[in-house]
Amino acid sequence: MSSKLAATLIPGDGIGPEVTEAALRVVDAAGVEIAWDRVEAGAEVVAKFGTPVPEAVLNSIRAHGVALKGPITTPVGEGFRSANVTLRQALDLYACVRPVRSQPGIQTRYEGVDLVVVRENTEGLYSGLEHRVAPGVVESLKVVTEAACLRIARYAFELARNTGRRTVTAVHKANIMKMSDGLFLECAGRVARDYRDIEYDEIIIDNCAMQLVRNPERFDVLLLENLYGDIISDLCAGLVGGLGVVPGMNMGEGCAVFEAVHGSAPDIAGRGIANPTAVILSSAELVRHLGRDTAASRIEDAVSAALRDPACRTRDLGGEADLATYTDAVIARLG
Repeated sequence: MSSKLAATLIPGDGIGPEVTEAALRVVDAAGVEIAWDRVEAGAEVVAKFGTPVPEAVLNSIRAHGVALKGPITTPVGEGFRSANVTLRQALDLYACVRPVRSQPGIQTRYEGVDLVVVRENTEGLYSGLEHRVAPGVVESLKVVTEAACLRIARYAFELARNTGRRTVTAVHKANIMKMSDGLFLECAGRVARDYRDIEYDEIIIDNCAMQLVRNPERFDVLLLENLYGDIISDLCAGLVGGLGVVPGMNMGEGCAVFEAVHGSAPDIAGRGIANPTAVILSSAELVRHLGRDTAASRIEDAVSAALRDPACRTRDLGGEADLATYTDAVIARLG
């Protein structure tokens, strides 16, 4: 049995509490003992604290250095600021990393997809710096800094080197946004010169989207600024079965938050039919981050084995299994 570790748990809202509990069951069954500090974030705490991410949540993550987070609802066009953006900026979680792999048993148009999206997480249009200039006129600011571009590029190349990947592809729109995306591209190229063992190339964002749906196998590590990375990572998830089967992690120098990349699906909350795969795979990445590589691989292998059996698949994957049945099947297959 592994020695006990500690981490923050943010159950989230909607289906969040259900799918995170499934992940905790799997982690425990894999023999990884984690003392979970449960904290609340999301829509339900806004009325009490005035923010979806109270300071106690941030302090817990800072203290433990690692967290597992369930999905949190973000209002569209109004309401409180995104909890995800708040966490990333408050904790300087500058790298959003999404491994995208084909899963045996999930039939899609593609086979053999195995790539990683590395997205800058703290600036650019997605950071939400907006203001109203005049009635009917709103301005959004795309702030890009050399420091952030160099940092995320170095992260991508280090990831490629440490995981045995061959190529880093910088995705941009520098033909139009010559200064902002031009700076991103210049920094990526500068960092590439320090990693001669890794191939480096560049592709315009619209061409990248087309090439991903034509031949995703050509890509290895995709390096993108914030908004492009958000869009392309969801596109990539669609290549392998959807957001329900893709893990996610937000990495900083001192903290790491692991999360599913899908939404909170309030329409099916409490019905026990949600697919917990993405959170389970995210928990495997958390376990690996904590130094339990063997246990992490066992969890991932158990998920793949369960998905091979049509009787174990949840409704979003064309099956009839409910959340508990699927989770039991993953646990039963832990080697």
